[in-house]
Amino acid sequence: MLLYELNGKTFQCPIELSVWILSGRWKASILCQLFHGKKRYGELKKNIEGINHKMLAEQLRELEKAGVIDRQVYPEVPPKVEYQLTTLGEELRPAIQHLYDWGRHFQSGICNNSQDIAAGNTGSKLIRID
Repeated sequence: MLLYELNGKTFQCPIELSVWILSGRWKASILCQLFHGKKRYGELKKNIEGINHKMLAEQLRELEKAGVIDRQVYPEVPPKVEYQLTTLGEELRPAIQHLYDWGRHFQSGICNNSQDIAAGNTGSKLIRID
């Protein structure tokens, strides 16, 4: 059985590895911001509603350690730090776009009328796909 490893953690398949790299409450939001170009730490914090300093720093470190983003520190006072996608991170663009499209499709399918939404019933259903 072929195993995959990253930073000392072993995965049984590449999908499991990919999901682990992208898992985290804020990573998708960070990536979406960086798909629009380089961002300074403060810009990311301002643009991602609800994220706190600790979580932003942690999620950025994890993405950097995985090789998805690059952190550039400029020797200035006050310190200037910019984040951008690496080539590997740019390769995520089509996958993230598919997830975005799927999420919009899923949301439109389960919230099919305003009465359901107002009642708090999203109408989500388990669908068998075999």
